[in-house]
Amino acid sequence: MDSIELADRLAIAETLALYCRGIDRCDADQLAAVFTPDARIDYGDGAKPIAETIPGLMAGLGAMRLTQHNISNTVMRITGTRAKAETNCVALHLIPTPDGEVELVVGGRYLDRLEKREGRWQIAERLYVMDWNRTSPSTMQLEGGLFDGLQRRGARGSVDPSAAWWDGL
Repeated sequence: MDSIELADRLAIAETLALYCRGIDRCDADQLAAVFTPDARIDYGDGAKPIAETIPGLMAGLGAMRLTQHNISNTVMRITGTRAKAETNCVALHLIPTPDGEVELVVGGRYLDRLEKREGRWQIAERLYVMDWNRTSPSTMQLEGGLFDGLQRRGARGSVDPSAAWWDGL
């Protein structure tokens, strides 16, 4: 593997991680930046332009208290300025309901076609494959024992502790 391919692999991995960050922070601008402007995304309900998909994602995910998308095991093939990547994902969703919070955990894979445009790797097409899921009442604790000392909590948008942490870089 030469240094150019290695650099491309690292850049693609960063693009995939930035997708997760954009989703979990409900940051529409960051999410849009990982896709080509003409990208299409199909979560299993039919392919749609990314410009139409992002508002629906923000509304749906914004109604949840928290999500955390964890990616792993990426297999990719790169040919010039085009690439394909298959990436495993396990995503936690904390959903408020009238009967209490529910934890939805979904395991699946992203099948991405990426393009390098103006020196930047972006997702041009994404297909999502769901492999499994689990739903149960939430057992998350925020108080008591060791949790009393952990006061920095993740949040959506600019109130998340990482927003201020990244400022000034």
